[in-house]
Amino acid sequence: MQIQQFPILEFDEDKNAFIRPSNTIQPVDGMPQRCILCFFSEAIEKIISEYHHKVFYNFLSEGINYPFYELDYKGEKIGLIQAAVGSPLAAGQIEELSALGCNKFIACGMCGVLQKDLAVGHLIIPAAAVRDEGTSYHYVKPSREILADERIVKVIENVLTEKNIPHIKAKTWTTDAFYRETPAKIAQRKSEGCVTVEMETSTYIAVSQYNNVEFGQILCSGDSLAGEEWDKREYNKRADIREFVLRLTLDVCLQL
Repeated sequence: MQIQQFPILEFDEDKNAFIRPSNTIQPVDGMPQRCILCFFSEAIEKIISEYHHKVFYNFLSEGINYPFYELDYKGEKIGLIQAAVGSPLAAGQIEELSALGCNKFIACGMCGVLQKDLAVGHLIIPAAAVRDEGTSYHYVKPSREILADERIVKVIENVLTEKNIPHIKAKTWTTDAFYRETPAKIAQRKSEGCVTVEMETSTYIAVSQYNNVEFGQILCSGDSLAGEEWDKREYNKRADIREFVLRLTLDVCLQL
């Protein structure tokens, strides 16, 4: 490790960290290899009310329990868990699920949009992410952007195309600080080609690369940062869209 002007740039390739998931977590027999990380709690409740499932594992954090469901979906076993918000917790989930035996991940959630023509509910497949967060720099060498897994991006594209679902493939902006999305930063990210903004994608990609597992994501347009002022667009009240996206993600998982 080389000392840099800023600590965030001091990437260490040594994988012998003092604390690793393997210190406390061992692979579990029968663990589903395919896993969905879903940000829509009400959609998860709807799905588990319809399909046979069991709580396969419990992830315990300070004051929060994240049950990991094994879902019987169209004759296949798929893991399903509530996704944690923010890059540090997102990294922890990928780390621990990988240690348990998952190796193919799809995340689905809503995002802010930087283009006016993206209506609420439009789907975006992240092909790259600007790394404006801190966590990914502990997993992958510093870079301005990180590329998504091309194979998984193609799988998602194929499913959406076959179902005639409008979508785009685009670059996203991952940031830790949603209260610091200033006009200047928004303009800069738009000039770099970013279409969306969220809080986890670049970290998901980096941690997946580090652990040699596959990861892809479906983003769904929510609030808008494309105008003169923030437009919430009541995206969090669109239960129909959120449920649709989770059901779509289940079908994508079958193709992994």
